Amino acid sequence: MNPWLPTAPCTPEACAGHDGRVRCRPAAAALLLAGCLCVMAGALGAPFVALLGAALRERLIRRWAYGVVRAFGVRVSVVGGPAEPAGELATTGTLVVANHISWLDIPLLAAVLPGRMLAKSEIRGWPLLGPLAARGGTLFVERDRLRALPTTVRTIGAALRGGSRVVVFPEGTTWCGRGPGGRFAPAAFQAAIDADAAIRPVRIAYRATPPRRTGTGRTGHNEPVERNARTERNAQAEHNAPTEHNEPAGAAAFVGDDPLVASLWRVVTAAGLTAEIRVLPQIPATGRPDRRELARRAQTAVANESANRPPESVHH
Repeated sequence: MNPWLPTAPCTPEACAGHDGRVRCRPAAAALLLAGCLCVMAGALGAPFVALLGAALRERLIRRWAYGVVRAFGVRVSVVGGPAEPAGELATTGTLVVANHISWLDIPLLAAVLPGRMLAKSEIRGWPLLGPLAARGGTLFVERDRLRALPTTVRTIGAALRGGSRVVVFPEGTTWCGRGPGGRFAPAAFQAAIDADAAIRPVRIAYRATPPRRTGTGRTGHNEPVERNARTERNAQAEHNAPTEHNEPAGAAAFVGDDPLVASLWRVVTAAGLTAEIRVLPQIPATGRPDRRELARRAQTAVANESANRPPESVHH
């Protein structure tokens, strides 16, 4: 690997553990099969969906992507949106930038902000996901070739000028989501400046519901019944609580040299996972010629604790 490529200190052993509830093997296997079948259905249907009008195509992609995340046993929580008025979809390009934690980020973003993903060229060879990404208009880049960077910027700029929504993970690699994450590289923001396109920051987080508390009374015959009823109330409160009140989910992290198959199995065996996506206010590129300033501002919007509040209360 080239020394200039971004790296993260996160490893599967240190960051991808799961201490919450787990599913039994038959249930996890059923979810894994359902998720893979859902992805395969999208790959087979992509050529036909491409023939539809833009508005109908986007609705179908959103529903399918949401179905993929749910099929793997993960709940979805969306805060913010819709990102743009429906009438602007075909004429205004938007650069969507988000932190990167997991392979789940891709269908999660597509469920809210479907667009042309910027992805490393290796993904083209992944089973199921590779052909699907290619048919979905993914912009593949060669991360190992520094000289290819100007071409990448021009490709993103052309897509934005053509009215496409382009989705980028500026950190350049995955982080576990337990810390501030990586630095946003400024290259993609130069494309937004060249195309005079707005930037839409998005914050992604995965939460795990804590294990349900159980117990029995030590005195009296009525205490176990009372404590069981209290346990049920606590479990219901945990289910209804905002996702930021739950623990960050290591099971969703796809970091380091983690094999994709191992990550898939970890996700389907971890019960109580919720994927949270927060659509933050747009950042205009007009009048901001410095791509590094735009990158810093977007990174601050995504990483700042104020992103934990509703978007209307976030000001930058």
